[in-house]
Amino acid sequence: MSNIWFLENVNLFKKLCPHKFKEYKNCHEFDSYRKSDYVYFSEDSANKVYLIEKGKVKIGYYTEEGDEVVKAILTKGEMFGEKAILGQEKRNEFAQSIDNATSICPIGIPVLHDLMRDNQNLTTSIYKFLNFRFKKLERRLELLLYKDCKERVIAFLEDLKAEYGYCCPDTGNTVVKHPYTQKDIASLIGTSRPTLNIIVNQLKELGYISTDRNQIIFLEKMSSVS
Repeated sequence: MSNIWFLENVNLFKKLCPHKFKEYKNCHEFDSYRKSDYVYFSEDSANKVYLIEKGKVKIGYYTEEGDEVVKAILTKGEMFGEKAILGQEKRNEFAQSIDNATSICPIGIPVLHDLMRDNQNLTTSIYKFLNFRFKKLERRLELLLYKDCKERVIAFLEDLKAEYGYCCPDTGNTVVKHPYTQKDIASLIGTSRPTLNIIVNQLKELGYISTDRNQIIFLEKMSSVS
């Protein structure tokens, strides 16, 4: 999945934050959250969208058995709560800060509609974002339904490579600095941390990747992994 257009054109914080618009600047404030603080819960009113100025936010829900299911881990520049744009009245998920210093820009839906009405480029960017988010969720669902664990890990790594990777000029390898912990990745691909570690270690032993904290170095094309 190529996300280049997304990274270049749909960093919504840069375009959408009301603080950047003269008519809203003086009355706009950011909200601060510590690690484990909730931005909203399931069943809360869906009357805002949120932009991340800094930090990380986890989006998920709880099953009837009380198990947590993580849908996404979002970082600086990304938007969440976007279903409110489409008319959702109640949240069907939670949003939780997973950094000790997360700063979020809340935008009321009426303000958002004003901004969209007055700025066609902004409206296009928002629809691009919504399309990207839905495609990403569809892809994840397909992986969970039709791929085994190893295939899901490889696909997730390929997505990280496309979204966060850059070429190291000294070695020619692709380096990925990403915002996810092992627990985050395991939750997102529907496996356990021990299983994830086994597969990652297998890929390392085969010489396809090396790792260092939140950094992955791709030594070969992952598409060649059987």
